[in-house]
Amino acid sequence: MAEDKDKLKDFENSLQNLEKIVANMESGELGLEQSLEQFEKGVKLARTCQDTLANAELRVEQLIEKNGLQQTIPFEDLDED
Repeated sequence: MAEDKDKLKDFENSLQNLEKIVANMESGELGLEQSLEQFEKGVKLARTCQDTLANAELRVEQLIEKNGLQQTIPFEDLDED
């Protein structure tokens, strides 16, 4: 349980940092070198967030299978309601 809370906190922190990087880059106040550095950090954070979300999705699918549910609904389809 504590590990899950730590992962959630890490995800939230990564997402928050990514949002700050985007805001800084959109401001137009960074030089080229700073922009490249921020972009590199942003790519790493985005990858971390994507991995965390992919793991969460896998975990949900495993829980659904474990509990004997017949059908999974892709996350993309949930937005259409």
